[in-house]
Amino acid sequence: MEIILIEDINGVGTKGTTVNVKPGFARNYLLPRRLAIPTGTKAANLYQELERQKSVHGEKLIVVARAEAAKLDGLSVNISAQANEEDTLFGSITNTDVAEALGAAGHTVDKRRIEMDENIKQLGNYDVVVRYYGGVTATVKVWVVRA
Repeated sequence: MEIILIEDINGVGTKGTTVNVKPGFARNYLLPRRLAIPTGTKAANLYQELERQKSVHGEKLIVVARAEAAKLDGLSVNISAQANEEDTLFGSITNTDVAEALGAAGHTVDKRRIEMDENIKQLGNYDVVVRYYGGVTATVKVWVVRA
């Protein structure tokens, strides 16, 4: 029996592929659990159309993400913080602080998109990565200066 898999199944196939399985396996396991749909039905045609629409929508989101990343790439922002004589900050600079500095510069960025290995605890300049949909990234220079 030919079916289209809706989910990845070990030993059978990956999502979206058409595979041939025994009728009992499809009838008793895959179809009741909604892990697959039979080919040649209206549901299979609908599934293929929905997957096509999803891929078109994903491509549009990637184009928007690239446009936003191009605006941010190479941008530098200053964050002032109090520090001691050894240039160690009394607090730390987090992704929230970087998001606020980008917001003050006119770029709205969600703090969850900003990736930092660890919080900044020294004065200096740092490269911070902003991740967007589809693996699109932008690098922002953050200058941490004495207040």
